[in-house]
Amino acid sequence: MGTVAAIGARPDVSGLALAGVDVLVAESPDAVRQAWGRLPRGVALVILTAPAAEALGAGVTVPDPSRPLTVVMP
Repeated sequence: MGTVAAIGARPDVSGLALAGVDVLVAESPDAVRQAWGRLPRGVALVILTAPAAEALGAGVTVPDPSRPLTVVMP
């Protein structure tokens, strides 16, 4: 079973750590791309804030068996 990670600005993702989510704080588009690139192996689901998803581009939310499943927070 895989783990869950979240990428985004600290105020938006920090509370998810209380639920056991691996939080990767990224305050800028470059930091978001770096966080995405260093996702640990075994991550099955990535929760993205809307700005993080925008920084990664539309293709990241398209299902692809080679990447973790992604969801965008409303």
